[in-house]
Amino acid sequence: MSENIDVNEAIKVFPRLRARTLRFNGGAPRSAKVVGDGSQALFLRSDGPEDLVTALWLSWFDAAGEHHETKLADPRELLGAAADSEDVPAEERARRERAREGGAGIVSYSVDEAGDCVVFTINGRLYLTEIDWIAASGEDDEGIADTADAEDVESASGYVPVAHTRELAGEWLDGDPAAYTPVLNPRISPDGNHVLYTTGTHLMLVDIGDWPELDAGVAGGAADVLHEEPAGELSDGVDVESDAVEEALSEGLYGDADADADADEFEDEEPLADRITAIYGVSVEDEDGNPAENTWKIGLAEFVAGEEMNRYDGFWWSPDSRHVLFESFDTANEPVWYISDPANPEHPAEGRRYPRALTQNADVYLTAITLAFDDDGRYLGITANADVDWDRKAYEYVAAVSWTGEHDPLVLVQNRRQSADQVLEVAVSAAEESADFAEIEGGLAGDVDDVDSAAAAAADDAAAEPHLTWPAFGSTRVLEEHANDQWIDLVPGTPAYTPDGHLVCSLNDMAADTNRLTVDGRPFTPAGWNVREVLHVSDDGVVAVVQREPDLAPDAPAVWKAQGGEHDARSFDVVLFDFGAADAAGAAGASLPVPITTTPGVWTASWGERGGVISGRDLAHAGVQMTHVVAPQFDSVDELFEAVTAGAPLGGELSAQPTEGRPGSAAIASYAAEPGFTPNLHFVRLGEHRLYTAIVAPSPESPYANAEKLSVLMKPYGGPGFQQVVDAQSFYWEGQWWADQGFLVVTADGRGTTGRGPAWDRAIFENMKDITLADQIEAVNALPAAMAGLNASIPAPDLDKVCMIGWSYGGFLSALAVLDAPNVFKAACAGAPPTEWTLYDTHYTERYLGLDPDVYYRNGIIQDAPKLERPLMLIHGFADDNVTIAHSLKLSQALMAAGRPHTYLPLTGITHMTNDETVAENLLTLQRDFLKDALA
Repeated sequence: MSENIDVNEAIKVFPRLRARTLRFNGGAPRSAKVVGDGSQALFLRSDGPEDLVTALWLSWFDAAGEHHETKLADPRELLGAAADSEDVPAEERARRERAREGGAGIVSYSVDEAGDCVVFTINGRLYLTEIDWIAASGEDDEGIADTADAEDVESASGYVPVAHTRELAGEWLDGDPAAYTPVLNPRISPDGNHVLYTTGTHLMLVDIGDWPELDAGVAGGAADVLHEEPAGELSDGVDVESDAVEEALSEGLYGDADADADADEFEDEEPLADRITAIYGVSVEDEDGNPAENTWKIGLAEFVAGEEMNRYDGFWWSPDSRHVLFESFDTANEPVWYISDPANPEHPAEGRRYPRALTQNADVYLTAITLAFDDDGRYLGITANADVDWDRKAYEYVAAVSWTGEHDPLVLVQNRRQSADQVLEVAVSAAEESADFAEIEGGLAGDVDDVDSAAAAAADDAAAEPHLTWPAFGSTRVLEEHANDQWIDLVPGTPAYTPDGHLVCSLNDMAADTNRLTVDGRPFTPAGWNVREVLHVSDDGVVAVVQREPDLAPDAPAVWKAQGGEHDARSFDVVLFDFGAADAAGAAGASLPVPITTTPGVWTASWGERGGVISGRDLAHAGVQMTHVVAPQFDSVDELFEAVTAGAPLGGELSAQPTEGRPGSAAIASYAAEPGFTPNLHFVRLGEHRLYTAIVAPSPESPYANAEKLSVLMKPYGGPGFQQVVDAQSFYWEGQWWADQGFLVVTADGRGTTGRGPAWDRAIFENMKDITLADQIEAVNALPAAMAGLNASIPAPDLDKVCMIGWSYGGFLSALAVLDAPNVFKAACAGAPPTEWTLYDTHYTERYLGLDPDVYYRNGIIQDAPKLERPLMLIHGFADDNVTIAHSLKLSQALMAAGRPHTYLPLTGITHMTNDETVAENLLTLQRDFLKDALA
């Protein structure tokens, strides 16, 4: 078969293949996290391109520096055929929808601090994988868990991993599923002895029991698992607090003290079994004391936290495993919305609370507790308990929580408008120190000889400072406050403490027009380097994902210049910032960050003391690139970064093995499919605003490649908080399919899209509709001149035949284009468009439109329905719980009332993601045919 036929065939099968392979992510490694010193890393990967069931893997280097990949836990080995027919709780499905998770099997995991114990759920069941390291003598080969290069491991000196996996507390889950399930968001304690999860109404603590005796030589082999019978129904031992704030919260321990004492005596002689205890719960009773509708949740992130803040956790362990900070929230004041399935009228509509813009949010609380354990590490009860105290009325959003090292937790709270925030420190260990001091002080009043001399000295010092006050448990102090006239961006990884206690925060620096970082309030990242995420914090600096704005930061690191390629707003680069890199004004003479990635792309990373994993996509490769970098032992992580960056991890200069003073690297294998073609991609800057723009032309093998001119298909997202013109090949695969159908495909990132600094982002404030459409029109008008300047033989744009397609905000823009600019755009297909902004959620919409209802009306498009004079196709899924189908229905109703013909394509059973292969293929072809007919 010729190359010409291969490419055309690849284009033909692209829609179905993309859906079957989960957008070509099936079989690709993902979710990497370094453990231990960084010479090992956990990651997830399925066994093939069309296999959606992901397994848990370990990437590691042996003593000789050879790289290995070991499968630690396989859902099919644990569940058999049931792994391919997922049955997950509704709350977990909702979490996956918020996270845009389309995989199955092990889709997330939690690991202890040592990296030896990993917990996860499959089909709602709780599992634990323990990693043992045994001498590589070759005598225990059967215990090596599915290592691809086992023969090399046998001969290598040092240690090799052996994985054992078992279900945790299965007897409890089966014995009373109403009490102990669903198992949601399990998190293992840092010391590896306990697992905390939520059922949505109760926080459940699992004491991890002793491992059962395994079948000899078989990793994870079948065995009788120890079990302890549940001690009564859920209500046993649970007291409901009468305090107004705590009215819906309860705490307690199953069983009674005598029974526990008997059990402890027995457990001294027998192996300890897994045990589940409900340690806190939420419940609501009516005036007569009977159970009422429970609008409370515990241990979960509320809807807007997951959908808009990228915060998916609702509880957090302290680093010493003795304390827990958890969220509870009441949705009683949120509107109830119903999602139905009209194609199956026998199914009742599903009601849920939705934080609609300009209405009330969930009422969010944080609570800190201290846990007590016996000598065997078994849970005894709660010894301290307090609601976290902050101005909840003024700052109703809990945007981020960080609890690291020896520090108390940090909480970032925002006001409703997101124009002001506070960084809070919650008193936990500091409050305990005050209690310890009280004990010491009491001891000094009695027998001083019985008090530790160091503690006595500390008490003397404190007594010498009468102004010293001790914080109450759960109280807060404000460390920093920030404000912005429009809104404050959330930067993942901030706020954070350095190990020695300095505070790292993000800053929308309007004067420098840069999204920067500060340490103790002082900006230290240079102007022109927009920080998107903080990946690692040390005492000397941070590792971050950045986008460079060349107009403000014209000088680039030497390694980037040597490698070639533009590192600008299209590239998400991983770099190291030193805390002394810039002064408060971001002076032009400040030192440049040290690049860790050297090829333009969309990158992220996970770091340890001796190594890290860099992952992402670029323009040169079709698939995900994941590289594990490991170095000889260094005295500090900063020495590691110096060695790593000198070798340019993704520039091809590192050896396969670490050598003295030099790190080595290994690519983690990907089994993902590739589309079979490379986008015919051209980048230009368009118009007065120099819009970053990607043009995809027909493949050289396409029958349209030699056309004199072609219709123009604008394919934007175009809205705030996201961008599409990036240095990753995968962003343009669908565009290539459209180009080979006979279009010039143009994606332009207008004002409001990310990557070009806070002033650019905020140009759309309270005026999204007009600004974002104006930039698409600007791109169309500037297209002919820009394409004439390209040194490429591609068809010219036919500006008499311009159309637009898009999804979500891109769908809004597409409908808006034919409603408000019919002289420019001759047809449009609008997928899942938000048409009336009061129907969207609070946190996203109010960030950009504020709180004035008139602003919402001006930015909506339903009132524009009578202006429609061009062909418009509306597409929406009935199961979409993000942009609900009410948006398209209301626009269609307005169009009908105005007598404006249009096409409506409802998708039954489809959410905001469309992964069904039949729907995916037909959706593209129906849109293609609609647009071709409209432009004919």
